[in-house]
Amino acid sequence: MYSVRKLNLPHSVQCDELALAAGELYSRATVSFWRTVRRKGIWLKPSSMMRWHNSNSLHAHSADAVVQSFYGALKSWRRRRKSDLNAHPPRRQRHFYRVQWKSSAIRLRDGHLVLSNGKGNDPLIVPWRWDTPVLVELGWNGAGYELRAVYTAATTATPLGEETAGVDLGEIHLAATHDGHNCRIYNGRHLRSVRRYQNKVKANFAARLDRMKRGSIRWRRLRARKGAILRHLDNQVRDILHKQTTSLVSTLHQTGVQTVAMGDVRDIRQGLDYGAKANQKLHQWLHGKVRWMVSYKAESRGMRVELVDEAYTSQACPACGQQHKTRGRDFRCGCGFRYHRDGVGAYNIRAKYLGGMGSPVVGAMASPIGVRYVL
Repeated sequence: MYSVRKLNLPHSVQCDELALAAGELYSRATVSFWRTVRRKGIWLKPSSMMRWHNSNSLHAHSADAVVQSFYGALKSWRRRRKSDLNAHPPRRQRHFYRVQWKSSAIRLRDGHLVLSNGKGNDPLIVPWRWDTPVLVELGWNGAGYELRAVYTAATTATPLGEETAGVDLGEIHLAATHDGHNCRIYNGRHLRSVRRYQNKVKANFAARLDRMKRGSIRWRRLRARKGAILRHLDNQVRDILHKQTTSLVSTLHQTGVQTVAMGDVRDIRQGLDYGAKANQKLHQWLHGKVRWMVSYKAESRGMRVELVDEAYTSQACPACGQQHKTRGRDFRCGCGFRYHRDGVGAYNIRAKYLGGMGSPVVGAMASPIGVRYVL
C-alpha cells in the first residue's frame, strides 16, 4: 500500500547529467546482457550485472535500480510472449533514463529533500515541505522533469474516530455500504456483462483453435488475436473496478468515515455446490480484487480497514433481530421491515464490528442510493 506525491522541477544541468548517466548505464547493461547471451549462451543474473556495471555519477543503490529496471522489462517480456507473439524483448538503448533514490540515499534537512549521488558528487537538493519518502524517482513527463516521491500508507497515522462504515461485497452488486446514516449500492451488472462476454469469447476461440493444427500459422494468428481481445476485456474490467472502488472510498472519506468494516468472503468457495451456473458465477467473482482495491485506497487516505465475518449478516432483521432467508434483492421480515438485501448486509456488518448486531434499529433507515458505472 503506497501513495505518490509529484513535484515539477525546473530544467537544470544537474538533472540532465543524472538522466544521461542513468541512460548510459542502462545501455551498457542492455548491450552486455545480450552480447553474453549471443556469445556464451548464458543469461546473467541481476546480481552479476550489478557487480559488473556501475556509475561514478550515481549513488550505488541508484545504479542498482537502473540495472534492476532492465531485468524488470526482461521479466515482463518473458511473461507477455506466452500470449502475444509480437512481444519484443528489451533491446533498445537509452540516451536518457529515469533515476531512482532508495531510502539509504534520501535525507530531509531544514525543509529540503537531499538526494545523494555518491561520494564526490553534489546531491540533488529540492525544497520539500512534506515527510521523508521511502523512494524518489526523477523522470521526464514530456514537458519537463518530474520528481515522484513514494510513501507507504500509514494505517495508524490518522486517529480513529467513531465514524464506521460497513461494506458488503456482492456478485450482482459490486458492494453495498452503510455508514450509520446512508446506504449506497454500487451496481455491478455492467461488470457481469463484460465477464459473460469474456466467457463467450474464450469458448468461441477454443472451438476454432481445436479445428486447427497446433503450431500452424493460422493457429498462431488466431491465438494472438484471442490474446489481444482478452487483454482489451481485462482492461475494461480493471477500469470498472477502479472507478467503482474509487467512488466508494472517496464517498466514505468525504463523510468522515475512519474505519471500514468489510465482510470477509474469502472462504465462500469452500464446499460450494449450487449447480453449474451458480458455481461458475461465484468462482469468477472478483471479490479479492475489490477487497484489495478498497483496502489500499482507504489506507492511503488514513482510513482503517477491518475484515468482519459476514455469517448471517444478510439474514438478520435490523428491526427485530430475527433470522430468516429471503429471496430476491429485497429483504422482507414478518415484523414489517423491508429494505434492500445488500443494504441489510452492510448495516449488519457495521453493527457486528461495533458489537451491536441484534439490537433493534432506531428510526427508519434512509432509502439506498444507487451508484452505476459510467463509461
